[in-house]
Amino acid sequence: MTSKDTRVALVTGGSRGIGRATVLRLAQDGFDVAFCYQSNDEAARELEKQVTEIGVRVLARKADVTDAEAVKALVAETEDLLGPVDVAVTAAGITRDNPLVMMTEDQWHQVLDVNLDGVYNLCRSVVFSMMKRKSGAIVNLSSVAGVYGNATQTNYSASKAGIIGFSRALAKEVGRYGIRVNVVAPGFIDTDMTSVLTGAVKDKALEQVPLGRLGTAEEVADLVGYLASDRAGYVTGSVLQIDGGITI
Repeated sequence: MTSKDTRVALVTGGSRGIGRATVLRLAQDGFDVAFCYQSNDEAARELEKQVTEIGVRVLARKADVTDAEAVKALVAETEDLLGPVDVAVTAAGITRDNPLVMMTEDQWHQVLDVNLDGVYNLCRSVVFSMMKRKSGAIVNLSSVAGVYGNATQTNYSASKAGIIGFSRALAKEVGRYGIRVNVVAPGFIDTDMTSVLTGAVKDKALEQVPLGRLGTAEEVADLVGYLASDRAGYVTGSVLQIDGGITI
């Protein structure tokens, strides 16, 4: 059962890190939230419980964002159970770091498939319905690596730069339909991806951050929440960096 007054958000990569924080942020902002995840059933169930306790509806599904049919099915089920998707957030992402001379074809294609094709698959699945309703907001998660590049991350940087170009082009296409498309480009954020770094590597990285600390997933989610809201009604085609000043 759906309500005309209900706003619905769909988040990929929702069970951990920035995706998880975004699901909670949007739920706290009053959205019913659907999210997909790759493999961690326990984390998904825990998040599902937290969202339910906030007082909104939630749909959690295991889905591979590289599988276009699986993403279409996720969107269809979301629309059927919760209602039309008002906000789409692409937070699913992976890294497979290596210097280019050592990078395998699998490492290249895995990262591009998840990080870039995953964005295409979700946006392609939600945008037509948004166009018909003449409203909607899409927030794609990129990275400062996609803006400035990062050594040993040619695959990751390429995928995240691709997201920026994709999003700007889409913003130009669908703006006349009342749809906004924006990009959030985080810097050094305290997530599972950074938790594997050794103390020395992390300390060296923090030396480059003027604010002198890691960002939090919640801080990134707050920015996503702003872009998803009516407060950002005149913001589209933007790439908003949240990086503690590391790129100054």
